[in-house]
Amino acid sequence: MVRKHLFPTLTFLLALSVISAEAGPGTRTGTAGASELLIPVGARDIAMGGAVVATTSGIDGLFWNPASMAKMQSSASVYVSHMSYLAGIGVDYGAVGARFEGLGCLALSLKSLSIGQIPVTTTTNPDGTGQNFTPQYFTVGLSYSRKLSDRIAVGFTTNLITERLGEVSATGVAFTVGVCYDNLALINGLSLAVAIRNVGPQMRFDGSGLLALGSVNGQNRPPQYYAIQSAPFELPSSFEFGLGYKTPLGEDNAILLTGDYQSNNFSNDEYKLGVEYTYQDLFAVRGGYALSQNATPNSEYLFGPSFGAGIHSALGSIDITVDYAFRATKLFENQHTIAVKLGF
Repeated sequence: MVRKHLFPTLTFLLALSVISAEAGPGTRTGTAGASELLIPVGARDIAMGGAVVATTSGIDGLFWNPASMAKMQSSASVYVSHMSYLAGIGVDYGAVGARFEGLGCLALSLKSLSIGQIPVTTTTNPDGTGQNFTPQYFTVGLSYSRKLSDRIAVGFTTNLITERLGEVSATGVAFTVGVCYDNLALINGLSLAVAIRNVGPQMRFDGSGLLALGSVNGQNRPPQYYAIQSAPFELPSSFEFGLGYKTPLGEDNAILLTGDYQSNNFSNDEYKLGVEYTYQDLFAVRGGYALSQNATPNSEYLFGPSFGAGIHSALGSIDITVDYAFRATKLFENQHTIAVKLGF
C-alpha cells in the first residue's frame, strides 16, 4: 500500500520544490498585499514557533499544512481561537471539519481581523472629517485532505480573500497545498512534510474611493469623475519544509522535536525549532523559536521565542482541548492566543 503511492508522492514533492524556487529569499519586505494570510492561527502550533508543518495534526493545523486534517482522530471537529496581534489588532479564527468515509476530510474555515475605527482624512481635511471607517479583512477557506496510505497524506486549501478599506475593496483567491509523510524510512515517529502557501493571481483595489473629480482643458463639458486605477499587488507566497520526531519516554510521557525551513517570496527566509512534552495525552508544555535569515538585533524581524501549554480531556463522547500560546514581540505588546477544539 505504501509502495503504491510512494513514487507519485515523491514526484509531487520534487515538483513542489521546483515551483518554490521562484519564491526564494527576497528583499521586498512590505511590498506584498493580503498580509493577513501570513498571520498564524493555532495556539499549539504558535507555541512551538510555527515549526509544525510535519507534526501538526487535525483541524487546527489547516493554516500550516492542509494535509494535517487527514490525521484528525475524531469524525468531526470544531475549532475556535482568538489572538491579540500587533498594535491592538484582534485575530479571530474558526473552523469546522468532518471525515467522510471513502472520500476524505472536508473543512470550512474563517479568519477575520478586528482593527477598530480609523478617522477619515482627506487632502483638505488632513486632521479628519469627523467620520470614521472600520477596515474589514476576511479570509474564507475550503480545505480537502485525505490519506493515500497509512503514512502519506495530502491536502489542498482554497482561500477567498476580501479586504475593504472605507470606499475601496479588493477580492482575491489563494491556494495552499501540502504533503505529509509519517514514519519515514520505517522509523516510528519520524515525519517529513512540505507545504506551499498563498499562491494565486494578483489582487487590485477598486471602488468609489478611487474616483477623482476632474476636467479636461479645452473641452466644453462640466467636471466629471474619473476612475483612478490602482496598481496590482502579489500575494505573500512561501514554501516550507519540515521534519519532526516524536518518541515515548516511558509509559506516560512523550517528547516531540520539530524543525522547519521556510522560504518567503517577500521577506527573508526563516528557520524554526519547536519542542513539545506531553503527559498521558492529558497535558502538554511547548516552546519554540523562529529565526529570520540575516536577522540582527536591530533588524525588522519582530518575533522572539514562544511558549505555551494545553490540556485535553474527554467529556462523554466529546473530546475537549484547550491550548494557550505566548509569543514575544519587539516594538509591540507580546501576543497571546487562546484556542478551544471539540472533537465528536
